[in-house]
Amino acid sequence: MLKYGIVGMHDLVQDMLNWERFYLSGRYVHILVDNLDIANTNSVNLRAALSAALLLLPPKFTQEDLFAKICSLSYMGDLRMLFAEDKNKVKKIVQGQFDLFHSMYKPFLQEYEAKDFLRVSASGTDQANISQDCGLPVTCSLVSSLPPAIRSQMGMKLGEKKRINEYGRAINEVIIGSREEAAKCMQKVL
Repeated sequence: MLKYGIVGMHDLVQDMLNWERFYLSGRYVHILVDNLDIANTNSVNLRAALSAALLLLPPKFTQEDLFAKICSLSYMGDLRMLFAEDKNKVKKIVQGQFDLFHSMYKPFLQEYEAKDFLRVSASGTDQANISQDCGLPVTCSLVSSLPPAIRSQMGMKLGEKKRINEYGRAINEVIIGSREEAAKCMQKVL
């Protein structure tokens, strides 16, 4: 039903913001003692997970497809998924926790819908159908929402250029030739 453990807050924050180990950031973590702003940190993590999943999804998909892709991120490259784990593990997690996924990601789906990255349309069931803009500007925006460590590794593979952000600071931006190229690169990095 659940796994439990004790982790240092610094380690938790680092994994949620940078996906260095991509273990804690890929799970629903309940904090008993919060002496930091974990809710804000988790928002950054959830937005990054949504962005990563969208890069890997086709132009049209269902809400269940989206949550399954998000859930599957932390299992990418896990050799146990090839032979030791239930092949339907991700699907079972999503179906069993659909309402939790919906409540966690709803604000970010609304944010992306307001930016015209997505169009969410309700169907006759609880399930929503989603279509996304797969153009290069949206792709670049999604990549910019990924954790810095992931963007840095993608930049080493695809190239980087310096850009001045809204605060006047120079930042490195990944050079993206196509959505497919960005998705494949990100998937390899993860």
